[in-house]
Amino acid sequence: MFLTISTTGIPESPATDLGFLLHKHPEKAQAFSTSYGTAHVLYPEADAGRCTAALLLEVDAVALVRRGKGKGRGGAPDAALAQYVNDRPYAASSLLAVALSGVFSSAMRGVCSARPELPEQARPLRIEVPALPARGGPDLVRSLFEPLGWTVTAEPVALDTEFPEWGDSRYVRLELESARLTVAEALRHLYVLLPVLDDAKHYWVAPDEVDKLLRAGEGWLPAHPEQQLITSRYLSRRWSLTREAMERLELVRLAEADDSEVEEIDNAVEAETEAEERPTPLAVQRRDAIIEALRTSGASRVLDLGCGQGQLVQALLKDVRFTEIVGVDVSMRALTIASRRLKLDRMGERQASRVQLFQGSLAYTDNRLKGYDAAVLSEVVEHLDLPRLPALEYAVFGSARPRTVLVTTPNVEYNVRWESLPAGHVRHGDHRFEWTRAEFRAWADAVAERHGYGVEFVPVGPDDPEVGPPTQMAVFEIKSNVNEKEAKAA
Repeated sequence: MFLTISTTGIPESPATDLGFLLHKHPEKAQAFSTSYGTAHVLYPEADAGRCTAALLLEVDAVALVRRGKGKGRGGAPDAALAQYVNDRPYAASSLLAVALSGVFSSAMRGVCSARPELPEQARPLRIEVPALPARGGPDLVRSLFEPLGWTVTAEPVALDTEFPEWGDSRYVRLELESARLTVAEALRHLYVLLPVLDDAKHYWVAPDEVDKLLRAGEGWLPAHPEQQLITSRYLSRRWSLTREAMERLELVRLAEADDSEVEEIDNAVEAETEAEERPTPLAVQRRDAIIEALRTSGASRVLDLGCGQGQLVQALLKDVRFTEIVGVDVSMRALTIASRRLKLDRMGERQASRVQLFQGSLAYTDNRLKGYDAAVLSEVVEHLDLPRLPALEYAVFGSARPRTVLVTTPNVEYNVRWESLPAGHVRHGDHRFEWTRAEFRAWADAVAERHGYGVEFVPVGPDDPEVGPPTQMAVFEIKSNVNEKEAKAA
């Protein structure tokens, strides 16, 4: 990726002042390490009349793929050639915007300790970007930059000059010229609008991106005619973040119109004296869904396979209809914590007779698991390597064969809704994979078919119309049990 910033000078304000503004000496070529490669800053020309600073970003395409991958299948798209052969090393994008903010951070903030008077001085600027993805074409490029005082030249790049009938690519060669802008303003425009034009970001868009947008957009974004498009694209169309940003931009606009501070405008509602009601955690929703399914099945003797620290066992003990509850886990440390949680050493005799914990691996058949009404595998299967799933399947469905089996697992499609989850990562470092809804259904249907069970699917948590629920649950019923229920219903 390549970008140049040029300026011209006069004797009392030489063009080489650009070196002070960018905090990079014109006589040196410098290199800076970034998350995705190396950024080089050099000056192809530097004299009193004209000075040009160039930013060259060498992207390590393999490192880019590796950083984007979480552990297991849910981390990144399926391994494909497109991950390694693409435009990312060459076309300006959010990677270049991040490099701009890192290499020229002081310049973007308008700070110059050596010459504090320089950042406020507007000067003639020319910016060139040889390859810029522009989803929206040259017209969108002009509609984004021209309201900011730039004269825009956006030349479409042909798909192939040897075959003009193929038409233009989505790239343009961009030239921006302005008679009077500060370097800080120019850098902030580029920082926001490069990823907007690419309409993609190569890192997870977290809530702090709203603050970054408003800082970089200060002074120009609130009044920009394409404010909504810029905000939506910059925040990767995350509607909750976009709404927050638009509301805050409207406060800024109102404050400027009223010649007052934002804090004075944003005081219509006094601070709440009572804490707002917090949403129910997903782990609690999951336990509630499991317990409700167990009640519906009529189970009284229940296995919690992969019981971990005993949260579900503890919840089941509160319902007297569950007369025998067995927690099984491969980790002795988890079982020790579960024992402490349940206070087994201080539990009354009647209550203690309802519960037991023992160590066991679900990769092996275990006669102790036979004869129970129901078994629960809550957030367990994704912790196993895929080649070991058949062993678990046989141990539970083939050997133990409880009447009812409940399996919950994350829905990887919902991961885009987690604002705190970095892009391309699974929800837990130990997850070997995370399934889409279609993949989970295919696995569950095949298991049910092989072992004589029927299966139904239940969403757990908010069921998003686009990506489904955060947790997906399969309810397996042995077919003799299913037939009995159907007969009773008839």
